[in-house]
Parts: sequence; structure tokens; C-alpha cells
Amino acid sequence: MTIGVGGSTFEAELARMKPMAEGAVPISTAELEQRLAKAQRLMREQGIQALYLDTSTNLRYFTGIELKLTERLHGAIIPAEGEIAYLSPNFEEPKTRTLLRTGADIRVWEEHEDPTNLVIETVRSKGYDSGTLAIDPATPFYTVDGMRKAGNSFTFANAASITGACRMVKSPAEIALMQIAMNITLEVPRCLAPGMTTTDVKGFLDAAHRRLGGLGAGGAVQFGEATAYPHGVPYPQTLVEGDMVLVDTGCFVHGYRSDITRTYVFGGPTPRQREIWNLEQRAQQAGFDAAILGAPCEAVDAAARGAIAAGGFGPDYATPGLPHRTGHGIGLDVHEESFMVRGNKTPLVPGMCFSDEPTICIYGEFGIRLEDCIYMTEQGARWFTQPSHSVDDPFGYEVIV
Repeated sequence: MTIGVGGSTFEAELARMKPMAEGAVPISTAELEQRLAKAQRLMREQGIQALYLDTSTNLRYFTGIELKLTERLHGAIIPAEGEIAYLSPNFEEPKTRTLLRTGADIRVWEEHEDPTNLVIETVRSKGYDSGTLAIDPATPFYTVDGMRKAGNSFTFANAASITGACRMVKSPAEIALMQIAMNITLEVPRCLAPGMTTTDVKGFLDAAHRRLGGLGAGGAVQFGEATAYPHGVPYPQTLVEGDMVLVDTGCFVHGYRSDITRTYVFGGPTPRQREIWNLEQRAQQAGFDAAILGAPCEAVDAAARGAIAAGGFGPDYATPGLPHRTGHGIGLDVHEESFMVRGNKTPLVPGMCFSDEPTICIYGEFGIRLEDCIYMTEQGARWFTQPSHSVDDPFGYEVIV
């Protein structure tokens, strides 16, 4: 029997859990102001006059304001020089003002007005009648279309060259929050019994994350043949002895994400399951070993994919094998710059955080994904969480410290 994945109940597991996020420190206002200053420096270097932030995680990253996207425009303008300006429906202005952590300039629009006109008017009020306006990549098309019509003296560019460059390299404060989130998630995906459904387990994961102090971020739970599908299948499964189990989950701590996947057998592994699990473990370790300062992001993908190909799978994206990139950046979003994928020449530098998850998919049989996240330091790569120990003891219960 696989060690540490049975013999308990959801109720017993929740009862033993204690909050783990009490020492988490939110991002400071001083750090927000440093982010704004960096964005303005990059804008000047790139010849950009202003940057529009929509209701997205980019708005949260630069201002600390978290809002849900609706059809009403809410956002901010960062000029290349000068103070940030916030954009809000007029009736939401009092609430918006309570959310401000840096700056005090709020521009408003009424319900009968086109708010995209306000975007252009605000940029012009900052001293720019023409030039380049960089647009948050998460901005809905209808908003961009309105700005193009209202601001025909401007050219428009993707702001990813600014937002991605800022967000790709994490500060110590960001890494500390992600470490707490990762620690929380590592505690939850291991309580199973015959007859449970994937829906049951998802409900437990959400409750466990809350109990431990994180905000559950959902994820995937798959049993048996369904584990071969990287993003799951549209129907629940019921657990039986011998099933491969894949649990991919995470949580938020002050906005920052965790993302961990564990795959193991409920019961004893067959020789085939053991062989493929061990190959996946070697591939994940190969990806980590390739994460060397100065190496391109694609080197991580090449190393993990090469290990899988050496095991007789693939090649490239062919299945059975690894049909997707090896990893993705992580922070406020679960998938963000930079990506561990062929063709990405971005060098690995201190502060970059990304997943290492070279899934092996065997459609019609099972799949295995082992996912842990890495952060780069001045001394090289470090795991946020220790990888799965073995197919028999995935959580390392019997490891002698």
C-alpha cells in the first residue's frame, strides 16, 4: 500500500490542521512605489509615454488594488513621468479612494459616457498629446477598440514588455509569500478512501486550504485513466484500488500562488506504474539540474523532455510522452512569465520563480505529473517544496532525516 495516502478521513485531517499563514506579511506600500518607479524607467527606455492598467493582476501588482473585471472600466494610467492616475465609475469613486495605497488622483466617468475617452483624456492631461500608449495585455478587446477610436494621435503597444519584465523577477517579500502558500498546499493532497469521487476530494482540498490559512485556488483531481489528460476530463471519477491518482492544486496567500502536483497509486503500484513514475521523477530532476543561472529558460524544457525521450517516449510533443511545456512562471497568476519552453531564450536570473512539471501522458492507460516550483537565487536554483520522494512513499513519511 502506498504510504501516507489512506487510513484517515476528511474530518480527522481537517481537525489536525492548524493555521500556517499567521506570519505572512503583505506587500508593502514602499515596494508598490518601487514597482511603479521601475515601470516608469522601463517606459522611458522603450519610448512609451503612458501605460494603461485594466482590472487585472497587473493592477494589483503595481497598486495593491484588487477588483473583479466587469463591463465597467476601472483601471489606472501610469505616465512615464509624474503621478499615477486612477480611473473609476463616478458612483464607485468613494470605494476606490478607500483602496488607494499610493497616489491620490482619481478620474471618473458617468454611466452614459464612454470611459475609453477618459483614458485618452487622462494621458493627455499628463502632458502627452501623442506617442505610444502601452496596453495591459489583460485588457478586453472592446476597451482597446474604444481607446483606438478616441486616441487616434497615439500608437498602441502591448505592455507585456513592461509588466512582464517587472513581474518575472520576484522580490524577497514575494518569494516569502509564495513559500508560505507552497507549504500550505503540500499539506493537503493525501487523504483518500475507496468510493470517494474526484468531486469529494476537490471539496476537501478547498476546505483544507482555508483551514491552513490559504485561499483555495481550485485545481484538478483525477483518478485512473483520466490522469493521462493534463487538464482533466469533464466528468467525475470514483476511486478504486490500483488507480493512479493525480492531485494538482494550490492556494493564495495575500494574492500569491502555490502550485503543486502529486501523482501516486492508491494501493500498490504495478511494475508498469512504477517504471513510468520513476521516469517522471528523473525528468523532473533533470529539469531542476538544468536550471542554472544564465542558462535560457528553454534549457529546463530540453533537459526534462530529453529524459522522457531517453525512456522511450515522445519525441518532442508526441504522446505517449510530454505534450506540453515543462513549466511556467508563477506569482500573482498561476501561469505568468517566464515559460520553460523551446524557443524561450530568456536567461534565468535570481528572483525568477517557475514550475517544473514534465507530465508523461499515456492516453488509454494513465498519466503522471510531479510538479514542484523553483526559485532562482544568487547561488542557483532552489525548490520551494521538496519533490515527491518515491512511488511507494510519495510524501516522504519514511525518510530518515
